[in-house]
Amino acid sequence: MTSTPPADSLTFHTASTRHLLVECADLGTTMALHHSLEAADLPGVTELIPAARTVLISFDPARTNAEILAEAVRGLGHTESASDAARKVTIDVHYDGDDLAEVADLLSVSPTEVVNRHQAATWQVAFAGFAPGFGYLAGDDELFNVPRRSSPRTRVPVGSVALAGEFTGVYPRSSPGGWQLIGRTDAKLWDLEREPPALFVPGTIVKFAEAGRQTVEVASSSVGSGAPGSQGSSGATDAAESAAATSDFAAASHSLEVLRPGLQLLIQDLGRPGFASMGVSAAGAADRTALTTANRLVGNAESAAGLESFGGAVLLRSTGDGVAAVTGATGAITVTAADGTVLTPRLGEAFALADGDELELGPTERGVRRYLAVRGGIAVETALDSSSADTLAGLGPAAVDKGTTVEVHDPRTAPHLVDPNPTQPRDLPQAGETVTLSVTLGPREDWFTEAGIKTLLSQEWTVTHESDRVGLRLDSEVPLERARIGELPSEGAVTGALQVPPNGQPVLFGPDHPLTGGYPIIASVNDVDLAAQLPPGLKLRFTTSAEPTPNAHPTEASRTAAGPRTNENEG
Repeated sequence: MTSTPPADSLTFHTASTRHLLVECADLGTTMALHHSLEAADLPGVTELIPAARTVLISFDPARTNAEILAEAVRGLGHTESASDAARKVTIDVHYDGDDLAEVADLLSVSPTEVVNRHQAATWQVAFAGFAPGFGYLAGDDELFNVPRRSSPRTRVPVGSVALAGEFTGVYPRSSPGGWQLIGRTDAKLWDLEREPPALFVPGTIVKFAEAGRQTVEVASSSVGSGAPGSQGSSGATDAAESAAATSDFAAASHSLEVLRPGLQLLIQDLGRPGFASMGVSAAGAADRTALTTANRLVGNAESAAGLESFGGAVLLRSTGDGVAAVTGATGAITVTAADGTVLTPRLGEAFALADGDELELGPTERGVRRYLAVRGGIAVETALDSSSADTLAGLGPAAVDKGTTVEVHDPRTAPHLVDPNPTQPRDLPQAGETVTLSVTLGPREDWFTEAGIKTLLSQEWTVTHESDRVGLRLDSEVPLERARIGELPSEGAVTGALQVPPNGQPVLFGPDHPLTGGYPIIASVNDVDLAAQLPPGLKLRFTTSAEPTPNAHPTEASRTAAGPRTNENEG
């Protein structure tokens, strides 16, 4: 039997208006709590993100709240251990890693003993993070507690088997990393053609063996409907669906040719929530309100894929007839017909596109992201049921380049009638102005001094040019003062979080942020849609909200120009 940790061993932290962070005493109790939460399926809980010492609980504020959830977690009873039913995986390893000898020295044993004990240990996936398919594996041999490299590598080869702290892991793709490399494997850790795509999901039991064959042994699993790499009915279904999707693309009656993509042009929908167990964050449109509004205007489902433009300066040519709408940042919108006729649709209204029309989105004036919805929705192959481009994880469609033809689904498949009523554009900010955003302190405000908290809430911050969908880097004269030094064990992070690296200058996490991280998060921004529209050079101030709203995207924010004017921002 595995039991939920005693209630008095748990600490609860507010992570946002819709996230609760539960802290445990150690990794074992964290894994037990995660398993108990999965089995309990508490009302209103939408996702769980386990980490080294914490479980981040996402919840729907319309169905529950942090107080109710904390009480429910305290009252969780005993649950059966999942170890007997868990998927069991054997990974073949070539033990020739560059750091094997150094690891042996650090552990005061021979390289041969490192290899033998690594194979003799039983490892279990405690949690996922860092990259899709990357699992943090905890073992039953206390020998393995290895410090990270003092200087991380800029490139770790795909398939590298590595050690860091109490964990072992396998890199699913080439990336920077500071773990100690002891070997390599040919096993495919991440495969979208497999169900589930991640070979390592929390609870998976892993054994390592000396490489001597080309396959990965996988025992029966309670996760997913088929063994990884199987060629059963699910694979045939995927192939059929892919072929059907390709056929649909070819038969589409409407498409857009990209003549100029601007600074960045991405395909986005509402993202892929629910895959945190595989190390995949939700991603999706940075300004969800803008995308859903555009879709409603053209009669699409709110979740339909559209185009997200950063900075504007986009030029598209329509093939076939359609209906479109542009929302988000302000700026010129021009439709030039084949005969030279020029129309200027308004932001937030549906307009017609005829065959041969050229649609130009001028540079943004207020805000930085514009959304184009076309009746029927953008037609593109999905990854984990989403068309969202995740720029950090490399999931979903690539950025749209010049010369690309973007296909559109048959407009007859749109579920609603076109809304002829234009929406009122939001009063978005521009560089040189100051915006005040409400924040919810936590989960790690106790890692900062009272002076550090005061600095966060009293000082003016500048949005730097080192900002993207992963996060906005902020800068100010006085860094945030820490009460504790060092890093936290990796724990879940949310969109809108203000994570503070050692330099004391916060990073405001965007939709493509890392799923977990080790720097403390001092607070989270309540209006993440408005945060997505903040341009470089903008000045920011933060304020705490005495009674944060329970909505998904609270709209408490104000903007002041470089003068006495003050406007309520309805972002």
